[in-house]
Amino acid sequence: MTKAVRSIPRLSRRALGIGESATLEVARKAKELAASGVSIVDLGVGEPDFPSPACAVEAARQALADGLTRYTPAAGIPELRAALAGRYARDFGAPWRPSDVMVAVGGKSALFELALALLDEGDEVVLPSPYWVSFPEHIRFAGARPVMVPTSAGDGFRIHAEAVIAALTPATRAILLNSPCNPTGGIVAGEDLREIVAAAAERDIVVISDETYERFLFGGQQFASAAALAALYPETIVVVGSFSKTYAMTGWRIGYALGPPWLLRSVMDIQSHATSNPTSFAMWGALAALERGEEDVRQMVAEFASRRDLVAAALDEMPGVSCRPPDGAFYAFPNLAACYRPGRQGSAAMASYLLEEARVAVVPGLAFGADDYVRISFATSREALREGLGRMAAALDRRG
Repeated sequence: MTKAVRSIPRLSRRALGIGESATLEVARKAKELAASGVSIVDLGVGEPDFPSPACAVEAARQALADGLTRYTPAAGIPELRAALAGRYARDFGAPWRPSDVMVAVGGKSALFELALALLDEGDEVVLPSPYWVSFPEHIRFAGARPVMVPTSAGDGFRIHAEAVIAALTPATRAILLNSPCNPTGGIVAGEDLREIVAAAAERDIVVISDETYERFLFGGQQFASAAALAALYPETIVVVGSFSKTYAMTGWRIGYALGPPWLLRSVMDIQSHATSNPTSFAMWGALAALERGEEDVRQMVAEFASRRDLVAAALDEMPGVSCRPPDGAFYAFPNLAACYRPGRQGSAAMASYLLEEARVAVVPGLAFGADDYVRISFATSREALREGLGRMAAALDRRG
């Protein structure tokens, strides 16, 4: 009897249009090589090498001991929502109430659910470029189209109001800002932010401000939060944040969004079907970090400032490498185009070359919309940075 040949069921168009996160792909390849015994210096993934605050760990442990392991409201425990509303009122004069706060399974989840709640087929989202790898994927998955607004290495990839406003059309549904920016460290100044928000409000456009790296600013730079404009433009602004970077709590998967009730209610409904609530005891840990983890944050940011200077000096000494020290976040974004050679043309080929020849993991700039660049994370020890950058310099100096 002839055996029937079975075809593979097809995937949806949405699934076919999305790929693995480039940053997680680099981490996976680096870990595979390390597991095989190869000495790898991983400068790819942006994960602080600091421990989570002891107060957060103890609070989560206590929550487990107290049996706080059951379902919570889908939008998060009331205590954490109230503390987040209080923090933004105190620091930025924001008008949000606890009911206007949603705790999410990481900031990434909040951003994805916002895209699903806000965007339809044919909508446009204005997005400064280079951009975090997941932003355009979220937008396209929701059926909308990202409209890229290039920023320039010459001024540190700053976001300028004039360019953003010029990209607005009748199809624009949202403007998505990330300041400080992953991967560039670029920021938006307060005056530019005010102009962007005012223009968006006039056109009934939502401004989504991803402020995940708000505490990581260097060289005396000041942070401009969209939350400071929420009282004046209450229907326009949504702020997304995360405990992952600020408190070195990446694996806890706790992020949040604050914004107008008409939008946040819909996002909460989506979350209720997608994940239910974030992990109960992780939220109690996040609450403790928010209330008592400031000294941990201060020490970490100070160390990142020193690492930023170390990385900038090392890159400056590499022939053909161009990199202005970042204003924020914890990434350097060097231009390596002058280092391209046969067999290592383009950022993907360059990243593969550095991984295979130098045993250094970096993320290709192509994933961020900038193919002449690679992203280097300095969220690792100074020893690892010195070793990795030394290997990188030697590999780039080879002519083959």
